[in-house]
Amino acid sequence: MDPKESSLEALEQEWTGLRKACQGLLQDLDSRLIGQLSATRLILECLLAGGHGLLEGAPGLGKTTLVRLLSERLHLSFRRIQFTPDLMPADILGARILQFDERGAQGLEFEPGPIHTQVLLADEINRATPRTQSALLEAMEERQVTMYGETKVLEEPFMVIATQNPIEMEGTFPLPEAQLDRFMIKVEIELPKVQELAELLLLHSQPQAAQSAVSLAREEVLRMRAIARQIPVGEDVAERVGRLIHATHPSSPLAGPRTKALVRHGASPRGGLAILAMARARQFLAGGRYVPVTDIEDLALPCLRHRLLLNFEGQASETTLEELIQEALEQSRT
Repeated sequence: MDPKESSLEALEQEWTGLRKACQGLLQDLDSRLIGQLSATRLILECLLAGGHGLLEGAPGLGKTTLVRLLSERLHLSFRRIQFTPDLMPADILGARILQFDERGAQGLEFEPGPIHTQVLLADEINRATPRTQSALLEAMEERQVTMYGETKVLEEPFMVIATQNPIEMEGTFPLPEAQLDRFMIKVEIELPKVQELAELLLLHSQPQAAQSAVSLAREEVLRMRAIARQIPVGEDVAERVGRLIHATHPSSPLAGPRTKALVRHGASPRGGLAILAMARARQFLAGGRYVPVTDIEDLALPCLRHRLLLNFEGQASETTLEELIQEALEQSRT
């Protein structure tokens, strides 16, 4: 057999095995997080795409449980930060602590903060001040933390998953546009349907039998990322994404009438890169060999809903972000 064909066959077998493991993982998580399969899938795709996720939903819908279980199943270190108005950047990044050795000599030693992990849950991130929120910017973009003139590289894979509570808005600090743009996706967690909720209530009201949980190793996560990045994107798909991004800007000739009237600023090029990265991860899980246009249609909403800034008329109108993104999709087809 030709060495190249042998290498391709080995890659195909590895890909198939990892894909089946991910499908088993999603089924396992769905049995614990009933009614949240779509959100779980998006977060897993975001992890494989190398991005960060923003979860928004009312309390008690399982946001923290989702993130904790996913990190456990993938054998990734997990830390949680409860954001509050008095939280300081040093509480996230770390600080120098005065230490004494056995001879009583004094010295400053760096004590790493909770950001030095692989999966970081930033719970209710909009309750912290902008100064504290900005402590995450370097880590999210550069995968490193700079403290006291020293730069520490974070261990891969590194992912920030932040949550927001849309109900209680008092005492909150909305995330600035620059920080929102660093989240690859925004997922809205919804209340499960009646039947799903009944299953969930029964599940947690009965003794839990010991089960063998589906899991993957950290090295497999890194390998899946590497394979997903190799899935090609055609020129037609890239052009469609470019037209979509332009259609979200009110000054663009591609913008629709509602976008021109209600949007102050559209999505950035990072939004287009997020769509393509998520589409590659989705095709990895589906076993696809290229990114189809249908993925662009499906992923536009979670990748762009937090990147559109509305003007005063837009905030006062009844038009939703979903409707504006749908209009941009329609305009990008022409």
